[in-house]
Amino acid sequence: MYPGERPSIIDRFLRLFSDVRAGEGAQALLLALNIFMVLTAYSVIKPIREALILGEWSAETKSYLAAAMVVILVPVVQLYGWLADRFPRMRLINAVTLFFVACLVVFFLLGQAGVPLAIPFFIWVGIFSGVIIAQFWSFANDVYTSDEGERLFPIVGFGASLGAVLGVGLTLTLVEDLGVYQLMALGAGILILSLVITNYVDRRQRKRTESPLPVAQTTAEMPAATGQFRAVTGEFKALTAEQAEASGSGQGAFTLVFKTRYLLLLAMMILLTNWVNTTGEYILGSTVVNAADAAVASGAAGGLDEGQYIARFYAGFGLFVNILGLLIQLFLVSRIIKYAGVRIAILVLPLTALVGYAVLALYPLLKVIRVAKTIENATDYSLQNTVKNVLWLPTTREQKYKAKQVVDAFFHRAGDVLSAALVFVGTTYLALKPSGFAIVNIALVLIWIAVAIAIGRTYTYLTETGQPPT
Repeated sequence: MYPGERPSIIDRFLRLFSDVRAGEGAQALLLALNIFMVLTAYSVIKPIREALILGEWSAETKSYLAAAMVVILVPVVQLYGWLADRFPRMRLINAVTLFFVACLVVFFLLGQAGVPLAIPFFIWVGIFSGVIIAQFWSFANDVYTSDEGERLFPIVGFGASLGAVLGVGLTLTLVEDLGVYQLMALGAGILILSLVITNYVDRRQRKRTESPLPVAQTTAEMPAATGQFRAVTGEFKALTAEQAEASGSGQGAFTLVFKTRYLLLLAMMILLTNWVNTTGEYILGSTVVNAADAAVASGAAGGLDEGQYIARFYAGFGLFVNILGLLIQLFLVSRIIKYAGVRIAILVLPLTALVGYAVLALYPLLKVIRVAKTIENATDYSLQNTVKNVLWLPTTREQKYKAKQVVDAFFHRAGDVLSAALVFVGTTYLALKPSGFAIVNIALVLIWIAVAIAIGRTYTYLTETGQPPT
């Protein structure tokens, strides 16, 4: 709550969806608009990647490039951590975002000149999506206490969900008139607008919480990755010497993750989540292809060819996932976190996946798979996305800006690679059918549940004691 303020119209309206206190609504909406623009830009850019790689190469090439991205991300996240050790948070965010904007401009010019871009652009988009989205959530974590984040992140997360939907809609609407390369310029423009909002939120937040401090002791001048954590009262506190040594403070980004049990658990959760989800996408995709072949062969496709049948299926599938995800984000996420707590909220997706893949193992039918994946994806994009960012609220600034890049970018992509390896082994050597892959996913989900339980316990301890993870 902002001292001395009365609830505004915005505060009172947002209370329909979350526990918003006096003076908090405007900033929550600004952050929601911020991530809305980031996700809109990404959702405009992502289909360009697919068009280029599939137009110049093949679906198999995409799998190989996923492995390449993991390798490239190692020096990328190390470099980001090096910058975070030296730049204040807004100088860091401005520099990184403008670098990606400049890359889009270069890609646009090269594309106009007829230079083949498929492979470098595919890898670049994978790096961009991991770094830029993690960077936003690092910033959001930096401006909120644990209590504020638990209450307000559901609103911020709605901006992310809506941005993902709008970006796809913009691409569908404009690609025919503008073309592929002009959409790159559109994405760059949206990113610049998002940066304007980030800078405004930063100035607003510093005025509210840091105005009594000397400038040299504020986030305007201190490096982003300081060994500090935000106390329940809102001010930053420094780690003790023992805490700094135990957490690996001052060391590299990967060291921070591997030296702190809580961060390593978060990394394992992200890896398992993406491994299970990507394998589930393979189950769905292979089943859709078989259904399309059968429908066309039997004349039940209504005159559509295989490609049109698959496109129609995925258009409807994506629409239902996005609508359900938006509804969950708007009406359920804040209430689940408030009344059940983060410890329970973090278990909702893996338990949902467990039930879904258990049903798939017994009834590997397209209708069943579609329903299971719709619920899983919608929950992932809404509740799980919000909770996984809430879990970073008790961490230090150094962990937020350095370790989060490792977890959200590197370990996320590592899940893609493991899924690709599983599909290769399962199809080449084990002759697994969709039900077989579902059984493998069940085993992975059981590990995921154990990890989530451990994370929930640690998070509760950290927030109750007010201590950072070490």
